Parts: sequence; structure tokens; C-alpha cells
Amino acid sequence: MNRSNAEILREYEPLPDIDGIHGVTYDGRQVWFASDGRVNALDPESGRVLRSIEVPAEAGTAFDGRHLFQMAKGHIRKIDPATGRVLATIPSPGGQDSGLAWAEGTLWVGQYRERKIHQIDPETGAILRTIESNRYVTGVSWVDGELWHGTWEDDASELRRLDPSSGKVLEILDMPSGTGISGLESDGDGLFFCGGGDSRVLRAVRRPRSVK
Repeated sequence: MNRSNAEILREYEPLPDIDGIHGVTYDGRQVWFASDGRVNALDPESGRVLRSIEVPAEAGTAFDGRHLFQMAKGHIRKIDPATGRVLATIPSPGGQDSGLAWAEGTLWVGQYRERKIHQIDPETGAILRTIESNRYVTGVSWVDGELWHGTWEDDASELRRLDPSSGKVLEILDMPSGTGISGLESDGDGLFFCGGGDSRVLRAVRRPRSVK
């Protein structure tokens, strides 16, 4: 297993009028993050929040190439980002659902204290398979066939790459002391965007090029 310190490339300062960051995704141009009662689009170049969609938004956020998915109150809502309209609603697995990601035509849901990641059917919410973790799960991301999740436990946070078949930990990036992770998504290239929870800070972290 490879272990190293995470390299934070940029911190977007505490965002105004935001109570906390509960989920993070990326649509190819904008970083979307959840805060209570809305999901917000941030320009990663300027750091400005460009627009917001009012929708329950307590946990993970995902993007499938066309639609946003937002978790809150035991449900996942499929949203048209152009209009803000909710197109469909499915149940989330339950428990303390946290991270959310899109990959392989399905949704991947992190469960915080249960230390699990579920692959679910995006039409019905049915659980297709489950991957166990040995740390709290606070964010989920798939990039280049790699499964990563964030942790935040005992005042320590990490980014972890797992073997998606076995759940074995392949790589760990240690975040600086006092830095939490509340949402996670890759830009599809060399960055992870990490939510900072109640600190209201969004961070860009360098994604290592993993050795296959």
C-alpha cells in the first residue's frame, strides 16, 4: 500500500452565505456542492458561486454527464441543472448516507458510520453490491477506473483508493491535521475537490497518478 501526504493546491476561502459543504461533484466546468437547502455551482477558476438550485441537500452530490443527483432525508433526487427541476426521486440505502458518485451507469453511495459503499440502481435505488471500508466514509469518487473515498474520523482525514472488487486499501493520502473531508469528486484529471464540512472551505488536492 502506498501512503503519502495530500498536496493541497488551492483553498477556496470560507464561502459566503454557506452553512457547510455536504457533497461535491464536477460537471466538467463547475464544481457543484451541497449546502442545507440548495446545491451550488462554483467556478473553480474565480472561486465565485455562480448560481444555486433550491433543493434538499444534506449529503452527497453526483453528476452523470447530464443530470445532478442530490441526497437528503433518505432520498436521492435527480435534477435538471439547467432548470433546477426535480425529474425523479429514489430511496437512498438508509442509515447515515454520505458520499455519492456516478460510475458504470450506476450510483455509488457512501454510508458514514456503517463504513460501506453501495452500488445502487439509479432507477429504483436497489442495492447491487456493497464494498466494506474500515473507516468512516464521507465522500466517494470514481476516476479512470479507480474507486476513491474520503474519511473523517478521530480528527483525522484521508483520501483512500480501494480495490473495487475486494475493498482492499491500495493507497492513502493523509490530509493535514484539523482538515476534514465532507465530500469528494475528481475533475477527471489531476485534481480532487474536497468539501471541508462546517469550515465552509472547498479544497483542490492533487490526484496522484497511480501505478497499475
